[in-house]
Amino acid sequence: MKDQYKESFKEEAYELLSELESSLLELEETPDDMDIIGRVFRAMHTIKGSGAMFGFDDIAAFTHEVETVFDMVRNGLVKVSPELIRHTLAARDQIKALLDAVAGGGGADSAEGERIIAALRKLLPSNSGEASEPVAIAGPSGQETPAAGPGDKVTYRIRFKPATGIFFSGANPVALINELRGLGDCKVVAQRCDLPPLVEMEGELCYICWDIILTTDEGINAIKDVFIFVEDDCELRIDVIDDGGRLDNEADYKKLGEILVERGDLCPEEMKRVLSEQKRFGELLVEKGIVETDKIQSALMEQQHVREIRQDRHSQETVASIRVPANKLDILVNLVGELVTVQARLSQIAAIRSEVDLLSVAEEVERLTSELRDNALGIRMLPIGTTFSKFKRLVHDLSRELGKEVEMTTDGAETELDKNILEKLNDPLVHLIRNCIDHGIEMPEARKTAGKPGKGTVHLAAVHSGDSVLISITDDGAGLDRDAIWAKAVEKGLISASAELSDREIFAQIFAPGFSTAKRVTSVSGRGVGMDVVKRAIDSLRGTIDLSSQVGKGTTVTIKIPLTLAIIESLLVRIGDECYVMPLSLVEECVELTREDMENSHGRNLANVRGSIVPYIPLREQFKIVGEQPPIEQIVITQINDTQVGFVVDNVIGEHQTVIKSLGRAYRNVQGLSGATILGNGSVALILDLPQLVKAAEKDELYQLHHGW
Repeated sequence: MKDQYKESFKEEAYELLSELESSLLELEETPDDMDIIGRVFRAMHTIKGSGAMFGFDDIAAFTHEVETVFDMVRNGLVKVSPELIRHTLAARDQIKALLDAVAGGGGADSAEGERIIAALRKLLPSNSGEASEPVAIAGPSGQETPAAGPGDKVTYRIRFKPATGIFFSGANPVALINELRGLGDCKVVAQRCDLPPLVEMEGELCYICWDIILTTDEGINAIKDVFIFVEDDCELRIDVIDDGGRLDNEADYKKLGEILVERGDLCPEEMKRVLSEQKRFGELLVEKGIVETDKIQSALMEQQHVREIRQDRHSQETVASIRVPANKLDILVNLVGELVTVQARLSQIAAIRSEVDLLSVAEEVERLTSELRDNALGIRMLPIGTTFSKFKRLVHDLSRELGKEVEMTTDGAETELDKNILEKLNDPLVHLIRNCIDHGIEMPEARKTAGKPGKGTVHLAAVHSGDSVLISITDDGAGLDRDAIWAKAVEKGLISASAELSDREIFAQIFAPGFSTAKRVTSVSGRGVGMDVVKRAIDSLRGTIDLSSQVGKGTTVTIKIPLTLAIIESLLVRIGDECYVMPLSLVEECVELTREDMENSHGRNLANVRGSIVPYIPLREQFKIVGEQPPIEQIVITQINDTQVGFVVDNVIGEHQTVIKSLGRAYRNVQGLSGATILGNGSVALILDLPQLVKAAEKDELYQLHHGW
C-alpha cells in the first residue's frame, strides 16, 4: 500500500512541476500577479508536504528552502526579478532530478542543489523580519480588515471536517492539527456528531471533525498552508473571531446560542429546534406592516434561486476524477479493438443467415460497440495544451542563450489528441520551435532596423479538421531564403539546376537528410540533423508536413495528424483475390474506369474527372498482381499534398472500421504499407500508405505526371 502511495505522489509531483514551470514563465511576464505567486507557492508547498509525508525527505528539505523564498515574495518582502525566476526554474529542474533519481533515472547533483539554494538566499533581504504590506482577510461579518502585521495576534475559528476516506490518501488529520499547534495558542474540540453505531463503524474510515480556536501572529496563509495538500479531501472553514482589538468597536461578539454551541453545552440540533419555534424575520415584517407579503416572497425567491445556481456551479467545479495508469488505457483500447473485429464478424454471420433475432442482436452489439469504441478512445484523448505548455520553457531558455527576445503564444490548447500521438509529437515540435528561434527570428537590432518589434513571436495553434488535427508553428522572422535553399539543393544533387519547381517544392528540400543552409555550426543547429528527423517522425504517425514562407514576414509549418492511431474509418477495396484498406480521411470520391477510358488517354495513366485531369496509379501493376483484369475498374480519388491522385482497384467494397495491427519485423520496411487489419471473415487486409505509394510510383516512373505535379 505504501508503494502505491509513493507512486501516486510521484505522478502528482510531476504534474505539479509542470504547473510550476508554466506559472514561473507567466510570472516573468507579470511579476506583480499575486494569483500566480500563490500558485507557485502552493505547488512547492504541496510537493514539500507530500514528500515529507511519504518519506522523500531530500525532496521535502530542498523544496522547503525554495518555498521559504516564495513565502517572502508572497508577503511582499522579496520582489520578483529575472534572477529569482531563473534560479527558481533551476530549482524546479533539481526537484525533477531528485524525483527521477527515485524512479531509477540516475542520481541528482547535490552540489547543484546547494548552488541553487545559495543563489536564492542571496536574494533575501538582510532583515527577513522586515514589515510587509498588509494583506486583506475577511472578518466575522464579511468586511475587509487589514491582516495582522508582525507581532499582531489574531484569533481564528477553524472547522476541519476531513472526508471519511482521508486515510486512504496517506494523510493523518492528527498530524495536521499538531502542525497548527506549532503556530500559536491552540484549543481543539473533537466533534463526534457523525459517529455511527459501533457495529456499523469501519476502522479505516474517519468519522470525526474538529473545531479549533487558534491565536497566532503567523497570518491566515500559514493556516491554509497546513491543509493545502488535503484541501480536496476535507471541508475547511476559517473565520476571524478576534483580530487583536481592531474589531472591538463592533457589536456583541457572539449570540448566546453560538457561544453555548462552541463550548459544547448545547447541541446545534437543540439550538435549531428552539430557534424554529420563534417567528421568522419576514413574518415579523409583514405583521408590523413594514413590507408587503409579495415583496417578501420575491426576496425569498431571489435568495433561493441564487443558492441553487451557486450549488450547481460548485457541483460542476468539483467533478470527481480518478488517476489511471496509461498502460491500463492501452489495454482497454486494444480490447475494444478486438471487440470491433468480433462485432464485424458477428454482423457478417447475421447477414448471411438472415435470421431476424440474430440480425437484431448483431445491430444492438454494433451500436454498443461503436459507443464503447468512441468512449474508450475519448478517455485516451488529452488536450494538446499539455504539450504546448512544455515549450514555453524551451522558448524562454533558448532565446536567452541566443541573445534574442522571443515570446510564445498559443491558440487551440483545448484541442484533443490521442496521448500516444502527443508523446511522439514532442520531439518533432521541439526541433521545429528551435529552428524558428535559431533560423527564423532575427536579433533584436536587426528586427528594429527592419521595422519590426524587437521581440519576436512564435505562435503555436491547433484545430480539428475532420478526423485529423492541424498543428501550425508560425514565426514572424526573416522567412526562408528561396535562392539559398535552391542553390544548396542543386549543390547536393537533390534537384537539377534546370528543374522548374514551385516555392512549395523548393521549401520541401529542407527535409532531405543532411540539408542545412547554416553558415556555421552552433550548439543549436547547423549540422543538417533535425528536419529530416521531423519528416520521418510525422510520416510514422501517418501525418503530413507542409511549409509556407514570405521573405521578411516569417514562416509557417503546418502538420496534419490523425486523431488516433488505434482505430480508423477506412475504405475497403479489392484487387484480385485480396482486400486492401485505404484511410477514409484521404479519399474524396470513387469513379469508374473502363477500357474505353484507357484507350482515350493514349496509354497515359490519366483520367478525365468532370473536366479535370487526374493522374492515377494502377495498383495491379504496382503490386504485380496476376490474373484477369475486370472490364470496369474503380478509381479511388484521393487528396495527397494538396493534389488529386487516383488509385485503380478492381472494385470498392465500402466503408470499414479498421483496427490497426502492426506488421511483423520482416515487413516493417515494406514501402506502401502502414499496417494490417483483420476482417469480419477472419482474413487479413493490408492497410495502404497512400503517400508512400505516390512516391514509389514517381520513382519507378509507372505513370506520367501532368504539368506541375
